[in-house]
Amino acid sequence: MYRETTRAITVSVEPVYLDDQSNPDENHFVWAYRVRIENGSPETVQLLRRHWHITDAMGRKQEVEGPGVVGEQPVLKPGESFEYTSGTPLPTASGIMVGSYQMENDRGEQFDIGIPAFSLDSPYQYSRLN
Repeated sequence: MYRETTRAITVSVEPVYLDDQSNPDENHFVWAYRVRIENGSPETVQLLRRHWHITDAMGRKQEVEGPGVVGEQPVLKPGESFEYTSGTPLPTASGIMVGSYQMENDRGEQFDIGIPAFSLDSPYQYSRLN
């Protein structure tokens, strides 16, 4: 599990390779990732936008941004959490994702919180220890 905390809001991510949706012979690899956002701050916050940077094993990058996550813009009171699952395909057997969420507190202040960089690894990737 990967974890990052910004302004007492913790984002945890757990990626899972989806063998049943992937086709390595056609360079199609798919991952799901489960995200948990925990509000450890003393203020109510709302997730407004997401911004992802996705890089495959060849160094090709794509950005994904837009309102909310999975069609929602959750409001989290102090001590509350929100979980969702999403996914991404890649043309390579491994990659990395990192990003941020734009949040707003109940005073109207907007700020970004970090999504930790996490590795997308399939059983088909070549690994070299030395």
